[in-house]
Amino acid sequence: MIARRRLLLAAPLALLACGPRPAPPSSPSPLLGKPGPMFRRPTLDGSVIDLATLRGRTVVLKVFARYCEPCKRTLPFLEKFHKENPAIVLIGISEDETESQARRMVEEFGLTFPVVLDQDNVLIGRLRISEMPATFVLDRRGVVRWYGDASQPEERLGAAIQAIDREHSP
Repeated sequence: MIARRRLLLAAPLALLACGPRPAPPSSPSPLLGKPGPMFRRPTLDGSVIDLATLRGRTVVLKVFARYCEPCKRTLPFLEKFHKENPAIVLIGISEDETESQARRMVEEFGLTFPVVLDQDNVLIGRLRISEMPATFVLDRRGVVRWYGDASQPEERLGAAIQAIDREHSP
């Protein structure tokens, strides 16, 4: 009985001794470890996103569309994540065909992070994705460090960002 209690007490200490956890595995992407594609685009709210001006901050790019059912399931999590992590720059990239469709998504899910409409699929091509949803994490230097495709649970995003910030902080 005493040995069992010691084991139960030692287990949490052993976990602490292991140190910080590494980033969850990334989905495959040809952009991993390379600078993310820079862009300057207007958002649906009228502001302008310029990735070059965001150097020094961790950036999450989330690609989604109204016709993508898995995307719709991820947006409530993403909005909550955005509200709880104001230091992280979260940018939505809508692949909808019209601005009105993109605006409906923003309204339907109460999105407060900036959303860029990629009506001509230029950004999706530069990001080299073939399915949605897609999530990219760029470190403070603008390098793609983690990619989550449809097979990645959204909950891994926070763990990925924490590990990346630890590993690639200035």
